[in-house]
Amino acid sequence: MYKNLNPGALGFQLPFQKTIEAAKIGGFEGIDINIVEMEELVKSKSAEEVRRRLFENDLNFGGWGLPVNFRGNDEAYRKDLERLSEYARVSQELGCNRVFTWILPFSDELPFKENFERHVERLRPVAEILDNYKCYLGLEFVAPKTSRINHKYEFIHMMDGILKLCEAIGTKNLGLLLDSWHWYTSHGNLNQLRRLRDEQVIYVHINDAPAGFPIDEQIDNVRCLPGETGVIDLVGFLKALKEIGYDGPVTPEPFSRKLKEMPALKAIQMAGESLDSVWKAAGIN
Repeated sequence: MYKNLNPGALGFQLPFQKTIEAAKIGGFEGIDINIVEMEELVKSKSAEEVRRRLFENDLNFGGWGLPVNFRGNDEAYRKDLERLSEYARVSQELGCNRVFTWILPFSDELPFKENFERHVERLRPVAEILDNYKCYLGLEFVAPKTSRINHKYEFIHMMDGILKLCEAIGTKNLGLLLDSWHWYTSHGNLNQLRRLRDEQVIYVHINDAPAGFPIDEQIDNVRCLPGETGVIDLVGFLKALKEIGYDGPVTPEPFSRKLKEMPALKAIQMAGESLDSVWKAAGIN
């Protein structure tokens, strides 16, 4: 495992070179990329030059967000799907093969069965294209009850549901984007994590939860820095990931208003220090 920076997960947008500089300041070991920016950089420079910039700073690639709107109308979906092969090709040239997205835990239009079938229909071509370029896709479940209660139909909001969706899609390059906050708000436990195989975890988000709120009253966009409150057992979470052999990026995503109001570099440094504290407590080398 390695400590990974995604400035967007902290509320900031930085270009590639600035992200590298910020990662070094924050003590991170990897960075996520904007695949659209990378396509342009590879065209104007080269994949080798992009890799050189990263590796001369002793950084790894983390991953990139799936640029396909599989939740929208057919036309938008088809247009995005047409572009995906080129992005995946760039990703393969760079050696950044982890891709991620999230699954909405509700629908106001489709009952569960129809929505499940639609996700299989939409995501199977996505997974097949990514697989052609040796990319892996992590799907994130969105767990809190507060994200579902005001919608007509519930959808997947637990780890097991995502794994069943992966099985139904049927390609071998699918797995979890595992978020500590969604694991906590799904009433997850450490044994649940220990039962996973390393290949089932594609990407990891880490964060803490505000104190003083019951699990089912936690709100998705109100979170804390890793280790800030101690509400979530992040030491146990990281140890369980280590036990199963997960070797990928671990990215803080605190959705913290306090952080967003800081200068970007100060916020990134604080996020790095917070992650480092739970990292050391878990005995991760």
